[in-house]
Amino acid sequence: MLTDTTTIKPSKKLHLIDAIQRLGIAYHFEIEIDNALEKIHLGGVDHVEYDLHTTAVWFRLLRQQGIKVPSEIFKKFIDEKGKFKEDLINDVPGMLNLYEAAHLRLHGEDILEEAIAFTISHLESMATKVSPLLQEQISHALIRPIRKSLPRIEARYHISLYSRETHFASSNAALLKFAKMDFNMVQALHLKELNGITKWWKDLDFATSLPYARDRLVEGYFWMMGVYFEPKYSLARTFLTKVTAMTSILDDTYDNYGTPEELELLTKCVERLNSQL
Repeated sequence: MLTDTTTIKPSKKLHLIDAIQRLGIAYHFEIEIDNALEKIHLGGVDHVEYDLHTTAVWFRLLRQQGIKVPSEIFKKFIDEKGKFKEDLINDVPGMLNLYEAAHLRLHGEDILEEAIAFTISHLESMATKVSPLLQEQISHALIRPIRKSLPRIEARYHISLYSRETHFASSNAALLKFAKMDFNMVQALHLKELNGITKWWKDLDFATSLPYARDRLVEGYFWMMGVYFEPKYSLARTFLTKVTAMTSILDDTYDNYGTPEELELLTKCVERLNSQL
């Protein structure tokens, strides 16, 4: 479906890519998604009468991809007073996606600043007037928009969400099954990595030699997983988690343990070591 250029409409392909990314399996299809979005971009959006929902998805996916697209495409949803049209509030999926798209705004893009205020105001007021599933989506997005979320947390949330969406679950059963399997396999890899890092930490026996130091190993690993969760970055996650743990020890030493005189000596030792490297 991603590579089909004849039977799959660009709008349908956009929503497919959006679902794949939300489910956390886009890393399996990086080349296909790159090519599909490039072709969709070259095809333009002005000649297609996209509704608010699809226009917002088009804008967000292309901007996420690093493709320069103008925020002026949303002008067709502005009335003669320079405000977003009031009838847009009846399109809840469109409002949700406009809200998500507006978080990729650049400095000076007033239309997206207005979009943020417009969507938040109306989404909050309509949250109690829609179905429970849509109400959950609104609450989730207002607390943590895609742009500010961690991929693994979002993947887990959307696997659960799409499983409860009858239409999506029936028409995308294979995709949903694959996302669940992939999530479990990647999580198993993460647990294996954390197990190895924990063994390294315990072997150093900092709990005995440096009892004042905080044990922030899992927290540090979670940070690294937020930067890149994909299996191919396993070594980088492990290495940077260890670096973060050692840095945390230095932070605790300087902030909570050492005297000024001791810390001055420690600083000189570190500086001397750096000069010899």
